[in-house]
Amino acid sequence: MSPVEFTEQEKEVLRIVQADLPDSETPFARIAGLTRLSEQEVLNLLRRVREKGYIRRFGATLRHQQAGYGYNAMVAWHVEDGRDMQAVGEIMAGRTEITHCYERASCLDWPYNLYTMIHGRSPEDCIRVVRELAVETGINQYEMLFSIKELKKTSMCYF
Repeated sequence: MSPVEFTEQEKEVLRIVQADLPDSETPFARIAGLTRLSEQEVLNLLRRVREKGYIRRFGATLRHQQAGYGYNAMVAWHVEDGRDMQAVGEIMAGRTEITHCYERASCLDWPYNLYTMIHGRSPEDCIRVVRELAVETGINQYEMLFSIKELKKTSMCYF
């Protein structure tokens, strides 16, 4: 896939929507006013980039720590060769406590190839989810890495 070339006006719209949307009952009209486009042109652009797969979705971001979910653990799982990674990943990603689920290559003495980020109100919440998933999937080789301190958490800025 070759890189996509956006016009300066398109970049301007995308620069705005990659951050927080304007606090307004009509945020896309506000964006239109900031970019010298019509509201319909803004909506058409966003619809087009979504349909082409350049963006996946629009959604609210819940700041989990401020919502009372102050504990999280990255769990590295070892899914053995021959297991259906997609099926295991779907089980794990289906849990509401999990916000990220990635397959990655294992390396040397680190056999783990599936990673999940689990959020809870306590360390025990995270441990409970891991134990339940281990029973449900039959995967018993894993490492839990609890977060100690958040050093950076931002969305990617492309423009």
